[in-house]
Amino acid sequence: MQLKELSERTATTPASIKYYLREGLLPPGETVHATRARYSQRHVKRLELIHALRHIVHLNIEQIRTIIEMADDGAPRLAVLATVQRVVLGLEPNVREGAERTYLGDAVVRLRGWPDRDSDARNALDVQISLMEGLGISMPLELLDAYSQALDTIAGLDLSLTTATDDVDDIILTAAVGMHMHSQLVLRLLALAQASHAIRRLEIAP
Repeated sequence: MQLKELSERTATTPASIKYYLREGLLPPGETVHATRARYSQRHVKRLELIHALRHIVHLNIEQIRTIIEMADDGAPRLAVLATVQRVVLGLEPNVREGAERTYLGDAVVRLRGWPDRDSDARNALDVQISLMEGLGISMPLELLDAYSQALDTIAGLDLSLTTATDDVDDIILTAAVGMHMHSQLVLRLLALAQASHAIRRLEIAP
């Protein structure tokens, strides 16, 4: 297909497509002659990915470039997913430098049988635990056990959907949109549950 058809099929302006081509987010089309190129379904899927990352997940161009370059360079899927998680969930990229292992972090990993490896997610948890401890916020191990057990189930379901395909663009799309939307869903379900418990316990009966 030519640029006009690609634009129409993806609801993306020709100017935006040319911009993504210049920025290296979209692979070049097959050259037909000096002023014309032919595009394929691969370009349609990549534009759908870019659109989702920009307008659903609200990533900026540099964040999208970081993820897409890893995919195009053939990075392992685990590394790509870790980067998607760090960018989408806003895990501090430099948190590793100031993170120290915490007793509660170690305990949660043991309780759930999770791999005891350094990651942005593990380091972010340790930073959060240290922050809460510094503020005197109580975190009984029983509470973290209950929280982590529920979230372990959610995470397993999420990853099953994400890894159901071998196409790296599809993996990124499912992971990024899923992490963004599911995290919002979990927060809102938690808010409703908290409100419901408060109503039951604190509402004065007429």
